[in-house]
Amino acid sequence: MVDLHITSLSRSAQVAYQDLLRLHLEETASGLIGSVEARHRNGRTYLYDRFRIGTQMKSHYLGEDTPELRDRLASAARLKAEAEERSKSMGRLARLLRAEGMITTDRETGSLLLAFARAGVFRLGGTLVGTAAYSLFQGELGVRFDTDDLAQTGDIDFASFERLSVSLGDRVEEDPGDILKTLKFDPVPGVFDRQIWKWRQSSGAAMVEFLTPAFGEEVVKPLPALGVSAQALHYLNYLIANPIHAVALYRSGVLIQIPRPERFAIHKLIVADRRSGGPDQGKSVKDRGQAAFLVTLLAQDRPDDLADAYSDALSRGPRWRHRLTSSLSKMPETRDILSTLVK
Repeated sequence: MVDLHITSLSRSAQVAYQDLLRLHLEETASGLIGSVEARHRNGRTYLYDRFRIGTQMKSHYLGEDTPELRDRLASAARLKAEAEERSKSMGRLARLLRAEGMITTDRETGSLLLAFARAGVFRLGGTLVGTAAYSLFQGELGVRFDTDDLAQTGDIDFASFERLSVSLGDRVEEDPGDILKTLKFDPVPGVFDRQIWKWRQSSGAAMVEFLTPAFGEEVVKPLPALGVSAQALHYLNYLIANPIHAVALYRSGVLIQIPRPERFAIHKLIVADRRSGGPDQGKSVKDRGQAAFLVTLLAQDRPDDLADAYSDALSRGPRWRHRLTSSLSKMPETRDILSTLVK
């Protein structure tokens, strides 16, 4: 039997993380300039900050409409007045989390996430995926990760829905490609069409990639809101549906967006099988390890969320079920846990 060594963060660390996340969300809401405008698309409602500059009306995307976002926006004036005190509190909470042993984001990744956050990448639908996102579940789930669990593959991946990017009517304040060049990343043109959706670090092995769900062929597609192109991949729509906010522990924290942990776990089972026999086969071991850890933890703490995510994936057709069954055949303990949740 494999011992996954699940250790909880202290109660003070868990409270500090939730407070830090709340303060970052309030910081975002405090930037409201004009009035809140609701726009309806495809059964969803999106909120915008609508304001005038000279004789022109401008719109700034705020996020999908939720009661929590509405409440924060309603308190924008008060939140703006509390900016100085909030900044001090964020610094104090970040120091407390470091003292409690929460693993921080390395300098290179942290500076990249901060630059992307300031440019609006996460506000406009960008979601951090892969091992970089996995590391941030330590705060969301209140657990302590070993450094081996967080060993980077060298990739920092971002994903977004193409249709959302097209329909938002807003754009990043600085192109990610320009940010990456400043941070010493070189563009890597595609083999066939020369489109650029990934960048390689000039002096290291890190690779930044932009991805989008494939609804058909896995081709390169534009993400207008983010100002980049992205490689379309199957199964990614499942992973980035209904993402959550998280704080990367760099400086006083960076507010970003990551997948839901239960969807991340099930998606890793699918990706692990997809990589078997391919050039990325070595990564499938890490995929299964991350999935096993999250399934074991979520089965204890969030069994309903995990059961819903697994049932959703199983309901999507024989190809999905085959991928899951193939990975779980190598993971009998994880298979047994999931089988008890979904009859």
